[in-house]
Amino acid sequence: QVQLVESGGGLVQPGGSLRLSCAASGLPFSSYVMAWFRQAPGKEREFVAGMKWSSGSTSTADSVKGRFTISRDNAKNTVYLQMDSLTPGDSAVYYCAADRATVVLATARWYDYWGQGTQVTVSS
Repeated sequence: QVQLVESGGGLVQPGGSLRLSCAASGLPFSSYVMAWFRQAPGKEREFVAGMKWSSGSTSTADSVKGRFTISRDNAKNTVYLQMDSLTPGDSAVYYCAADRATVVLATARWYDYWGQGTQVTVSS
């Protein structure tokens, strides 16, 4: 049974930081691409960052480049999203996703597995 379990969301002030975690189980994730997407109310699900697990190669959306960093812990089968310099525009539900792909894809429909999401709210 595939499970992607996100954690680490919450309320943070503008300029603050959060680190999201995605604990993965049930698949040979070394063969997968792991990604973070986000969805704000009334908007489409948006690619944030992704990583090819085997090589560690990453891709980051222009909107968060320089502020957000994706990383992994192989021993824990966990992917992280470090978010710095947060703005109210970053407020959304953040989802972890997995796909058996050879490159990081920025389109949500290609991903086979999804977590339940974790809410991030940036507000003073």
